[in-house]
Amino acid sequence: MVIGLNSTSPAYSLAAAIGPVVALVGVYAPGVMVASFVPMLLIASAFYYLNKVDQDCGTTFSWVTRAMGPWAGWLGGWAIAMTGVLVVGSLADVAVTFALLAFGLDSWAENEFVRQSLTVLVILVMTALCVIGTELSAKVQNVLILAQVACLLAFAVVALYRVYADTGTLGSIDPSFSWLNPFGAGGAPLTASLLLGVFIYWGWESAVNLTEEVEDSATAPGKAAIWSTVILLVTYVSVAIAVVAYAGTAYLSENAAEEEFVFALLAGESMGSWDWVVLLAVSTSALASTQTTIIPASRTALSMARRRALPAHYAHISPRFRTPDVSTWWVAGIAIAWYLVVRQISENALFDSLTALSLLIAFYYALTGIACAVYYRRHLTENLHQFVLIGLGPLVGAGLLIWLLVESIGDMADPANSYSGVSWFGLGPPLVIGIGITAVGVVLMVVQRLVSPAYWSERPQVADPELVHGDKES
Repeated sequence: MVIGLNSTSPAYSLAAAIGPVVALVGVYAPGVMVASFVPMLLIASAFYYLNKVDQDCGTTFSWVTRAMGPWAGWLGGWAIAMTGVLVVGSLADVAVTFALLAFGLDSWAENEFVRQSLTVLVILVMTALCVIGTELSAKVQNVLILAQVACLLAFAVVALYRVYADTGTLGSIDPSFSWLNPFGAGGAPLTASLLLGVFIYWGWESAVNLTEEVEDSATAPGKAAIWSTVILLVTYVSVAIAVVAYAGTAYLSENAAEEEFVFALLAGESMGSWDWVVLLAVSTSALASTQTTIIPASRTALSMARRRALPAHYAHISPRFRTPDVSTWWVAGIAIAWYLVVRQISENALFDSLTALSLLIAFYYALTGIACAVYYRRHLTENLHQFVLIGLGPLVGAGLLIWLLVESIGDMADPANSYSGVSWFGLGPPLVIGIGITAVGVVLMVVQRLVSPAYWSERPQVADPELVHGDKES
């Protein structure tokens, strides 16, 4: 569960999203966090029930292949692998930047060469931890999540205390239960803010990617995924209320373009000389997520290679550490290359590549929800429990994500909505990046189909009744 939580990078995700969300929906930002939680919980249910019958570290890749065939399964696996590649560099960059700010090394944080060099070093160190072993990774994550949550809670408590003590330095407002209404703003702002909400919850499924490396693999990873989303809901709503109450909507809207640095601004305002606490929270959050985000990408590549959907050498397991070393280092290498190349273009181009993440996330989450209902289709009417939690819930979650995906594509088509503000081939850079990654995936899929056709001979299946009812081991 700790790995699932850290993979979402709560402090960093909140810091990056709270300003833009408030700019869109005002005081109803906490309500957006509640609304975004709904499709995540429904898809987490799909992960739980699919993992019960197939404990494969490839998760979506393996499950969608089982339920809907190899072509859909391959694209789902590709989407997971590419989300890791796109985001790891940015996470490491944030970890480095906020650590430097926390220790008063502002000049280092402003030096591009120093920042990028340290970012690459962080990626290499975190990758090495992933290769050395899951036990070590988990122990590191335990420390990082405790530090992160403690810092966030300290910030929330101080901010709310100053609101009620009327000692705030910004436009403080008293919290209200009406802030939890996700439909308070309504219309297009709600849609745009929900897209951001989905992004900040993304990552909890890393717990399920470890299904082959944990005890009670049929149930523990799925439970960890579900509980991760619940804990994230409580954390996000609590901190969002504290931030909105202390800073006020005007201040947050004016500084929405600062992205994750809005927490740095708020830390100085609310905690004075103790602002390093919040800076450290964001740094440890991004550092933890740098490590955990490598896990799903590398395990998915392992699963794909094991079934010859990728070249076989990606399935190599380290004889010493018993982890997928080749796929892990490949993910890190591609992520470093992507980060350095895009960073040379501009910082805005890096942010645009992160925006493109929402397309891939919505795609493979929705695909998993549909696969759950399809795979269990012959058992959905056996009782109300199975109909709601295995069929209806995942399908509703998938439907919501598909709707957001379509809305996202329309929004990204306009270059004005990108960070760069420029047109690539008449479209916004995030949409071009998303289309380009998909096109590369399709080409590689066709090539692998011609080179190694064994995987593509697999046929869709339905759930075994004995597995559904727990009468035998998977």
